[in-house]
Parts: sequence; C-alpha cells; structure tokens
Amino acid sequence: MTTSPLTWALSVAGAMAVGALSYTQWLAPRLADDAPSLAVATAAPTTPGPRVPATLAVAADYRGHYIVHPSIENYRITMMVDTGASIVALTAADARALGIKRDASTRSMTLGTANGTVVGFRAMLREVRLGEIVVRNVEAVVLPEGALSMSLLGNSFLGKLRGYEVQTGRMVLRS
Repeated sequence: MTTSPLTWALSVAGAMAVGALSYTQWLAPRLADDAPSLAVATAAPTTPGPRVPATLAVAADYRGHYIVHPSIENYRITMMVDTGASIVALTAADARALGIKRDASTRSMTLGTANGTVVGFRAMLREVRLGEIVVRNVEAVVLPEGALSMSLLGNSFLGKLRGYEVQTGRMVLRS
C-alpha cells in the first residue's frame, strides 16, 4: 500500500512539531542549566531596554498535576503548582534545606486544607526563579512535618505573574 504525498507531508510536519515541543519542554531548559558560562558571554546590553516578558509552558504529569522545579534562594526544590492554594506552602524538609527557621519574630498561621486545619508559620521568600520567570518577595507558609508530601506553588507566586492559563494537558505561565 502506498502513502499519498499529503499523508507523508502531514506525518513529517507532525514529527517536526513534536520534536520542537520536546526541545522547548525538555532539552532547552537543561542546556540553559548546564551552560552558565554561556550566560556570561551573552550579557545584557549596558543600556536598559524594555523588559521582555518570560513565558513557561509546563506539561501535566500522568495524574494531571503540574510539577515544577523552581530555585528558591538559589536552592532547587520540587513543587506542585496549586491554583487553589492562596499561598506558597513549603514542607518542613524544604524549609530546612532553604535555611528557614522558626524564631520569636515568626507569626503562626492557621490554614484550612483538604485534610483539616493545620498550623504553620509565615516566611518571606526573597526570590523564586522558575525558568526565566523571576518573582521577588513571595509570601509563604512552612507547614509542620508530615502535613504535605510536596511543597505547593500557590497564588502568592501566581498572583504576581502577568497571568497563567491551563490548556489541554499544559499550563502556560507569563511573567
């Protein structure tokens, strides 16, 4: 059975589109992480120009969750994007890794979760970097050991973006 030229052309175009999406979703961010010297070689011009908005597309995992790996205070952690969470919520282990400790100046915060009420303490994150998106002064809460299985990237981060949208199987964040 022979393949028509139109079918062949559509197959090639589809393969190219999948390859391009794979590159932008998987390979390009890894190349950027592995090439810090390249950033020095392509430094920004000396005269400040208009800030170019950054966009990041995140594919949903097999459960439909959007898992990201932002750098907070130059430490990379795993978080789930949670549009229903009003604030960034850190696990106790992630907070320890970030050097966030409870002291006399920290305020307690009571949160209602799907699993009931939990008491944590407030923290301020100086910088949350997700790909090319950088958000400063992000309010967070540190929850006690065992309250979360993974830190949540909530609306105290998402609300500082220009916007975000959920499309079929992917979320697009815009700074």
